[in-house]
Amino acid sequence: MTGGSHASVSVSDTGTRLEDVRAARDAIGGRLHRTPMLTSATLSEQTGARIHLKAELFQKTGSFKVRGVLTNLAALSPDERERGVISISAGNHAQALAWGAREEGIDALLVMWKGASEAKIEATRAYGAQVDLETSSPAEAFERLAQLEEETGRTLVHAFDHPLTIAGQGTVGLEIVEDLPDAEVLVVPIGGGGLISGIGVAAEGRRVIGVEPELSRAMYEALAAGEPVQVEPASIADGLSPPFAGQRCLEICQELVERVVLLTEDEIEEGMRFCYRTAKLAVEPAGAAAVAALLAGKVPLSPGETAVAVVSGGNVATQTAVAILAGR
Repeated sequence: MTGGSHASVSVSDTGTRLEDVRAARDAIGGRLHRTPMLTSATLSEQTGARIHLKAELFQKTGSFKVRGVLTNLAALSPDERERGVISISAGNHAQALAWGAREEGIDALLVMWKGASEAKIEATRAYGAQVDLETSSPAEAFERLAQLEEETGRTLVHAFDHPLTIAGQGTVGLEIVEDLPDAEVLVVPIGGGGLISGIGVAAEGRRVIGVEPELSRAMYEALAAGEPVQVEPASIADGLSPPFAGQRCLEICQELVERVVLLTEDEIEEGMRFCYRTAKLAVEPAGAAAVAALLAGKVPLSPGETAVAVVSGGNVATQTAVAILAGR
């Protein structure tokens, strides 16, 4: 599909609202999978609640990120399309933007960093994007991004802290509440905060609980400080490891997210093993976080409550998956 063959989209100046999420769905509808909602008898038995899994690992490019990407690309002007797009990512957003830009006939440049997942770097290039690997850490990479954005005149497609991104990711929440109207609790992994912010807007008052690694706790620290703060992410869940949470995302989470719970690395790995062995879902560590939180008993649920865990992605290097599944 090329530019001009789909609806345009915009969001309100006052922040992302439910109507913005619905507009995003209209703009990207028919271009992505409506991912399945699965049940988990084992988790339901363990928690005493009715547990469902929203399987975003089955989305195009292997994660929810394409939702926000296509929403952003639908809003580009002809001049912006001509100049190309740029962004930064540990991998899932990079792959999503590379794929979306290829579908739209737009040139894409992704800033990554040395030490990022080789599998995700290779996949990003395979979709046709240029990859910049001049830096050695996420913090340095954000500085590099600002430099390249100014030098090239490309339009930034932010991975999390932009109203269009938040609206696009919120379409996950729309699908959840439409497919499971009696859902009462939504458990969502957090990186920079785009997914949980969008889902929070779409949840229409349902309880929303965020999940972060103890070693990559950007939103947790931002909520404590009342503003985004720099962190040094060190979790195996690279998809949940930005150096800071988004300001817009923080503001939404302050209003709509009940709490953020933290997971140890062992708990994340156990969640990933559960997804593979019991739920038969080939997830990445970040994608297993919500399930891990339920397994660890860190999500407060009442008997009989209906809860949905968002399984956000499945892009994991083979060697990483093998090591975790083998327990080493």
